[in-house]
Amino acid sequence: MEKHIYDEKNGLRYTLQGDYYLPDLALNEEEPTYGKYGMLRKQFLKEHRSAKYQYLLLTGKLTEHLNQIDQESREQVEMLMEQMAEKQGVTEELKVRNQMKWVRLMNNIKASAEEMVLRETLYI
Repeated sequence: MEKHIYDEKNGLRYTLQGDYYLPDLALNEEEPTYGKYGMLRKQFLKEHRSAKYQYLLLTGKLTEHLNQIDQESREQVEMLMEQMAEKQGVTEELKVRNQMKWVRLMNNIKASAEEMVLRETLYI
């Protein structure tokens, strides 16, 4: 039996250990960094899309995927918040006149925008 083999189907190399071929996996030593939406996506993948999660983890693309999702989600939330604030008439003038109303409306807008992004981007 050969000591090392390469599987073209999945792109992994294997080394013979006793009677079994084990994949040659390298652990990335640097700590992955991603934001709120990246963490939510990771949790969703672990719980509901375990095959995709394992594939991304084994190919070393998980952190890249989570960072991309995080960045796209943040941009979408910001864009939706701007559009919703404009549509509802939440302006800097309102902020000066009635801060509590402005904060209440902006919190509501942010919650709505995040809910839309979570439903459409993260949980698919």
